[in-house]
Amino acid sequence: MTTESLAMRGPVHGSADVKRVAYGSSAGAIIEAYDFIGFGTAAALYFGKAFFPGGDEVTGVLLSFATLGVGFVARPLGGILGGHLGDKIGRKPVLVASLIVMGLATFVIGLLPTYAAVGALAPTLLVIVRIIQGLAYGAEWGGAILMTYEHAPWSAKGAYTGLVQAGFPVGLLLANLVFLASVHLPGDWAWRVPFLASAILVIVGLIIRSKVPESPVFEDVKASGDIVKNPIVEVVRNDWRNIVRGIGLRIAETAGYAVAITYMISYLHTAKLASSANTILALCIASFLGIFATVAWARLTDKIGRKPPYVWVCIFNALWAIPMFLLVNTGLVFAIVVTLTISYVVSQNALAGSQGTWFPELFQAKTRSSGASLAYQISAMISGVTPFLTTLLFIRFGWIGPALLFAAYALLGLWAALVTPETWGRAERDAARHATETTERPAWA
Repeated sequence: MTTESLAMRGPVHGSADVKRVAYGSSAGAIIEAYDFIGFGTAAALYFGKAFFPGGDEVTGVLLSFATLGVGFVARPLGGILGGHLGDKIGRKPVLVASLIVMGLATFVIGLLPTYAAVGALAPTLLVIVRIIQGLAYGAEWGGAILMTYEHAPWSAKGAYTGLVQAGFPVGLLLANLVFLASVHLPGDWAWRVPFLASAILVIVGLIIRSKVPESPVFEDVKASGDIVKNPIVEVVRNDWRNIVRGIGLRIAETAGYAVAITYMISYLHTAKLASSANTILALCIASFLGIFATVAWARLTDKIGRKPPYVWVCIFNALWAIPMFLLVNTGLVFAIVVTLTISYVVSQNALAGSQGTWFPELFQAKTRSSGASLAYQISAMISGVTPFLTTLLFIRFGWIGPALLFAAYALLGLWAALVTPETWGRAERDAARHATETTERPAWA
């Protein structure tokens, strides 16, 4: 293993702006997670009655989950657009544009009329805004994670990208804290306030992101004249295997989350196993712990590689599927808190912590934004329809249906982890350590 093979991972010691970039990318990730994930909480608890009344409660939940899924289906299109622009014009413009679009769409949700006010126009408008959210969120991840990855030092890329990945649990925590505070508000204000409040976060995020410098790796690609005319076409033609592997890796995490967290919220609510307040409180506890867990799991990949945590956690998830439902079926608040915490801190956070470095390292620098974004976002279509599918499985088979689906996703992730190349094995770690010791350390480091 030579240091040349690691060269397009950025400067050996990272850039002088690495901390600013990591925190700036994390800030945007927090805001966009707040916006996108907040919709899932509202869909599970409120949107069935507000936008799809007239039928039984389960039908309303099905329709609201279908709307939730539309945003996930739109994410690959956002990933294609964001990945293409990230490889053509840079990572930073994509970061700023995606945040503006997401912020505006989320704020508008808080202003939408309900079915009682305008009839069928209400769910139509909700679907349109959700599609816009999906496009923006699809473009977001590739820019945020690559900016941080390419600014970070070779030996600590997991540590820095972990900060960006931790933006998801921070956003989840903020969203659920706001929903927890607003749950006692009268009428529709219980769900409108969390969406309207996102405007404050967006303004703060734009100020932070506007000061983030462009990726040094993209600048090197641009200076060498290696900008690809059509990066999407090239990465699909040359790296389709890694795209497929990445999709499998991602499904285990994001579709698994859709069962263990998004659907579970609805299950606890419709089965009357927990009140809305207790459910949101359990999510707040899980997401708070998930902030630290995501960073810790990501740091672990710097020490032992990207693959081992994925393999072991996917095995755990397959075994956890049935006990997860048995515990919440007790209706005990403590058991529900423990279940959601394990499902998030272990089942989701460990996989997300590995993705921040593993996905970029599977692709060449000139098509990295397109390749990583495609692998990451195409899987969103599966996770988007998962809450809808789990609801149907529950109607037909009871809780065992969703449990077996969760196990199936885990086994798919296990297969993908076993066939995906290790990009930070012992040889790469030794080469990076040697380069770090023999390369002059800059004054700022």
